[in-house]
Amino acid sequence: MRILLQRVTRAEVRIRGELPDDPVRVSGRIGDGYVLLVGFTHTDTSAELEWMTDKVLGLRLFPDEDQKLNHDLGASGGALLVVSQFTLYADVRKGRRPSFVDAAKPDLAVPLYNQFVRSLRERGMIVETGEFGARMDVELVNDGPVTIWLEREAPSPST
Repeated sequence: MRILLQRVTRAEVRIRGELPDDPVRVSGRIGDGYVLLVGFTHTDTSAELEWMTDKVLGLRLFPDEDQKLNHDLGASGGALLVVSQFTLYADVRKGRRPSFVDAAKPDLAVPLYNQFVRSLRERGMIVETGEFGARMDVELVNDGPVTIWLEREAPSPST
């Protein structure tokens, strides 16, 4: 599981229609908080989701009165905007066209994505989302800027 986390002062996801004249609609919008671009791979399980939930919510990325990063998302009163992003698993080592063979297919990724969002909400967080598989425009104001790469791989099966 991979997440690109950005601390933001505001963010929004708009869903584009199929045709150029189709209306654009907002699927998620937050003020202060984190935008999480989230990607899954074939071996991800609930264990990776729980680890990542704990990590995201426990990170102290908001300043205290001395401007030191000592407050977590809950203490800051921030929200989350979670957006599926299979391209986090792009492999660009060869050629010019990225390979996405390490990205989980939708039949695995959609339930993981939904479970991750549910896990964040169960911990009392305000969570807005994009829409899995939709054409989205993600607009954000990165605060700081603070951008952090998080990754959790499933343990290798014992032999």
